[in-house]
Amino acid sequence: MIVVAGEALVDLVPTAGGALVPRPGGGPYNVAVAAGRLGAPVAFLSRVSADLFGDRLVERLRAAGVGTDLVQRGPEPTTLAVVGLADDGSARYSFYVEGTADRLVADPGPLPPTVRAVSFGTLSLVLEPGASTYERVLRREAERGALTALDPNVRPDLIRDPAAYRARYASWLPHVGLLKLSVDDARWLAELPPDAPEDAVLDVVRDWRAAGPAAVVLTLGSAGLAVLTGGDEVIRVPPVPVDVVDTIGAGDTVQGALLAWLHDRDALSAEAVRGLDRAEWTRALTRAGEAAALTCSRAGAEPPFGNELGMT
Repeated sequence: MIVVAGEALVDLVPTAGGALVPRPGGGPYNVAVAAGRLGAPVAFLSRVSADLFGDRLVERLRAAGVGTDLVQRGPEPTTLAVVGLADDGSARYSFYVEGTADRLVADPGPLPPTVRAVSFGTLSLVLEPGASTYERVLRREAERGALTALDPNVRPDLIRDPAAYRARYASWLPHVGLLKLSVDDARWLAELPPDAPEDAVLDVVRDWRAAGPAAVVLTLGSAGLAVLTGGDEVIRVPPVPVDVVDTIGAGDTVQGALLAWLHDRDALSAEAVRGLDRAEWTRALTRAGEAAALTCSRAGAEPPFGNELGMT
């Protein structure tokens, strides 16, 4: 079983006419939906509003085959994210987060021994008091031996003290088995210029991998995907050609697809991730890239189902 921990929210996505359409979202939520649609046994850990948006979020989890026994419900409102789209389909976000349900998650205590992997990231590791709760779960599950996966999915506008956040991020790395992040997030976390070359990013990523993760996966936008393996090898796959509608949920789909692929190969452990060879990583990244391309081909975070990727 895979548990994905973090926020569920509603993206308000602009249409061609300028109207804002509500769509289910949130980085961890999208990861759970992506993994569930690809057939992995996955459950979602969060606090979700009892409002109408919250009901729809939970219904969609269940429709994707995601377990909801770890979902807490509360009277607080649902977090909202207003999405702005650039001409290339890339997204920027403005958030409404004060007093919302997801940041008030309660510590569930130790997860069942059947849980082999736990995924974390995005707003849930920034907004208190929930951030401290998820951090405790991360450290506890790593100590128990579960594969912990992290996608920081940085939202700088919500980070009031960047230096403190960067220090906190560094403190998580010894407890992380699989780190996945975008090249832009890597530059921000490393305080590199936005146009810093990829070689400079890889130098920093090597330091991060040496701090704990068995492997680090980088999403490179139009340049595809790469992984820095436990053997210090960089493996790349090219992008999948696609007519981009928007990029909402693309990175989350990569994370969910990787977790589903690792589950299918019985590789949900740091040791197994460290032992993947070039051919296996190429297959994993190719599958993740194909899934993300399908997400980019439609509006909002709509990860594909297994049959769309030729899975039986």
